[in-house]
Amino acid sequence: MRTLFFLFSLLLTLFGISQLNSEQESKIDSLQQVIATASHDTIIVNAWVEWDNIIYITDPALDLYLNQKIDSICTINLKIKLNKKEEKKYLKEKAFALNNIGIIFDIQGDYDKGIDYYSQSLEIFEEMGNKEGIASSLNNLGTIYKVQGNYAKAIEYFTQNLKISEEIGNKRGIAASLNNIGLIFQALSDYSKALDYFTQSLKINEEIGDKKGVGTTLNNIGINNQMQGDYAKAIDYYTQSIKIAEEIGDKAEIVPSLNNIGMIYKEQGNYAKAIDYYTQSLKINEEVGDRKVVAASLIFIGNVYENQGDFTKALEYGSRALSIAQEIGATARIKGAAKSLWKVNKKLGRYKPALEMYELYISSRDSLESEKNQKAVIRQEYKYAYEKQAATDSIKAAEANKVKDAQLYAEKTKTKQQQQRSYFLFGGLALALIFGGFIFNRFRVTSKQKGIIEKQKQQVDNAYDILEEKNQEILDSISYAKRIQNAILPPQKLVKEYLNNSFIIYKPKDIVAGDFYWMEPTKKEVLFAVADCTGHGVPGAMVSVICNNGLNRSVREHGLSDPGKILDKTREIIIQEFEKSEEEVRDGMDIALCSIKENKLKYAGAHNPLWIVRDGQIIETKANNQPIGKYENPEPYKTHTIDLQMGDTIYLFSDGYVDQFGGEKGKKFKAKSFKELLVSIQEKSMEEQKSIIDETFENWKGNLEQLDDVCVIGLRV
Repeated sequence: MRTLFFLFSLLLTLFGISQLNSEQESKIDSLQQVIATASHDTIIVNAWVEWDNIIYITDPALDLYLNQKIDSICTINLKIKLNKKEEKKYLKEKAFALNNIGIIFDIQGDYDKGIDYYSQSLEIFEEMGNKEGIASSLNNLGTIYKVQGNYAKAIEYFTQNLKISEEIGNKRGIAASLNNIGLIFQALSDYSKALDYFTQSLKINEEIGDKKGVGTTLNNIGINNQMQGDYAKAIDYYTQSIKIAEEIGDKAEIVPSLNNIGMIYKEQGNYAKAIDYYTQSLKINEEVGDRKVVAASLIFIGNVYENQGDFTKALEYGSRALSIAQEIGATARIKGAAKSLWKVNKKLGRYKPALEMYELYISSRDSLESEKNQKAVIRQEYKYAYEKQAATDSIKAAEANKVKDAQLYAEKTKTKQQQQRSYFLFGGLALALIFGGFIFNRFRVTSKQKGIIEKQKQQVDNAYDILEEKNQEILDSISYAKRIQNAILPPQKLVKEYLNNSFIIYKPKDIVAGDFYWMEPTKKEVLFAVADCTGHGVPGAMVSVICNNGLNRSVREHGLSDPGKILDKTREIIIQEFEKSEEEVRDGMDIALCSIKENKLKYAGAHNPLWIVRDGQIIETKANNQPIGKYENPEPYKTHTIDLQMGDTIYLFSDGYVDQFGGEKGKKFKAKSFKELLVSIQEKSMEEQKSIIDETFENWKGNLEQLDDVCVIGLRV
């Protein structure tokens, strides 16, 4: 025991409790004495729990250590034979310790561990039938899934928590659930519904005197007003929230309001004040260790620097935010950081990193705002309302059955007594009629209520049918757009006529694509290219039509055949088209363009190189490091002339193939691996090469999502 006492004293010295008051320090001293002299493990566990309740806010490291010790000693004792009371005690403390450990990892951004510990805690609470513990674990699981953008799962856990909290009359739990459900509807831009949930939560928090809950809800109502443009109201709510957080000494609760006020000043163009509030928030976040909020503050500061034109600092803060967000798997933060980095790189003319960030922004945005998530949220809410009403109807039906039983009992009694007092017959009949009327009336009311619920359910189902119909209309429109885009691609018959020994691999990420291949035979030579326009899907496809048209006009209207001059003229045409817009458009394309006549190959490129495999070696001709589009200090595109040899194999490609994530470690395929693949298949026919290249891509990608459009052209001389 002395060793144990010494260990705790050492830990106390190492971790420190400088933020504790003298009364708390004295209490911890007493608990250490209790632990040092304890004759039973239950006494030690109780002391650890009390100690943890004192320091969990001020000392996360010690908090984690104490809860791990509680879990450990409870696990050891649960392996031996205990009486029911002791077993229940250890199970309960183990479950709370696991839940607390989950909270610690949750705050640190280690969501996988957080979910694991919350789930273990939930399993024990369910085994014990401890509804208060079940509700707490459900709420914590929902919070993690909300941060990760999985709104369907989040609201599933929150509604389960709400249901249990109502059953046990836990008003604090009810308020927390209502607040969390409100946050999800707020994220889905349903501000009216969000405000309804926040208002219910605020009312309950005020009733029970939960100042922290009041402060949190006031901040969320402020956000609701801010999102709808009412800045004066928003700042008023934020100020109230900060005041309450300062009163209770909870630094973490001050942070959201500081960030939100900073956001308002940013919107109003007062950048100095915005950075001041964001910096205050960042400092507190770093002290508290809440990494997801650290990431948010970094994004906000980076956005202000972007608005001020300080792109170096904007990139610095955005990159730090993205690194943290990806490390902890916070989808909403990844979306914000990627959007910021996309815009800054685009303004700097750095189109490749801009495109990468745009792709990341779109994928994370779609993940957060997917129709599946929104439908699941709505379904879950109505499911809960329907089940709640159904339960009410069941109670009413049970009451009616009791009345019916009473009637039957009365009738039996009447029959037995009929021989003694016949006049009881009339009284019994009258009573039966009264009871029967009452029963009929209750069943009529119940049937009417069920009809209303069924009608509401039908309305919801009809709404889903309309959503499905609209979704199908959109898909049909995009599918038709694919037919239009396919019309601008050269038909395979024409390709084989002029480039006989060749193949084309064309794999759009979505139904329509930003990549396209192009060919134009002239009297003297054959021109062919692989182009990669900004974006993919519908936006990329729209840009591709403009860029394809630019290439056609350069050759057909202006009579150009030199690849470098074609790209110069195409750039000029595309810039002219985009300048018609009132907004600045910096979209464009990367391209590898060749002309071939007998054994002469001419090439010019924008970012995309030309590869020729000759005698087992790759000969690479680099492109100009500038896109086809608006670019500061543009230069003419250089035309390279190459003397071809019999057996040379020419490859043009977009970056979708080499940038694809996959393999055992989920990394990019990269240019080096692509070169090695091409060299290794030179003995194969072009059709066989096509199959091998395509199969290699699919195997590498595995179950991961295709990152970008893919286009590869191979041609053997």
